[in-house]
Amino acid sequence: MAAGLLTGVLSGFGIGGGSLLLLYLTLFAGLSQFEAGGINLLYFIACAPAALYAHVKNGLVEGRAVRWCVAAGVLTSVAAAFLAARMDTDWLRRLFGVFLLYVGAKELFSRREKTEK
Repeated sequence: MAAGLLTGVLSGFGIGGGSLLLLYLTLFAGLSQFEAGGINLLYFIACAPAALYAHVKNGLVEGRAVRWCVAAGVLTSVAAAFLAARMDTDWLRRLFGVFLLYVGAKELFSRREKTEK
């Protein structure tokens, strides 16, 4: 519960809480990649409605973009689920680790333009 609370707070600051939760569950709690992924999905279901409400309230959601993203998301999620079920867990862990390293390096070394207030 403490790990879920901490990752939830961190995700509120813009850090990928779900990614941190996956790392905790697989590296420290000893869960398999599939178990950790299932728990992460439950975590997302609990956090997503509040985030969606806040984004809609602040006018940050574009209806046309949502339709395209939902259609693409459903198709790729189903395809990825079938693919993941047939993959070796060690490969899933390695691919996820490479993905996290890529995103981390990109965030570390990308330059952000300053916005005027």
